[in-house]
Amino acid sequence: MTQPIIRPARPDELDAIARAWMDSWTSTGLSQASESLLNDLRARLPREIAGGWSLFVADDRGTIAAMLALHLPTALLDQLMVAPSYQGQSLGRHLLAFTREQMPDEIWLKCVRENEKAWRWYEREGFVFEKEAINPATGFMMKYYRWKKR
Repeated sequence: MTQPIIRPARPDELDAIARAWMDSWTSTGLSQASESLLNDLRARLPREIAGGWSLFVADDRGTIAAMLALHLPTALLDQLMVAPSYQGQSLGRHLLAFTREQMPDEIWLKCVRENEKAWRWYEREGFVFEKEAINPATGFMMKYYRWKKR
């Protein structure tokens, strides 16, 4: 199977991106899918883009397989969300390699502490735990990680 193509997101795809984001997030078991959550994500996308996100998608022949949100000025990998039907196929690793091309010297990220599958994966990929802090907007305890080129 060929990997989906990573490319910049288009404005006409925001609804599909929000849906992939919600499906990926709810696949963690930390939240339930709902119209309210989907609407929040739909509203958040343009705000985050206006705030500096570089938004990319993994395009599988017209299907949004994943979303990747980077804040290049601060070297922040803000969101890496793979749709459930694409999980376990190395797409996350492909997106992380793309991220390292965009930010070759250093990458920061935060991950919900209860999302053990995600933070253990980042640790296997060379990210080093820095600290924990509560996200005041969500109430989730966040684990902060950093990767630095050797």
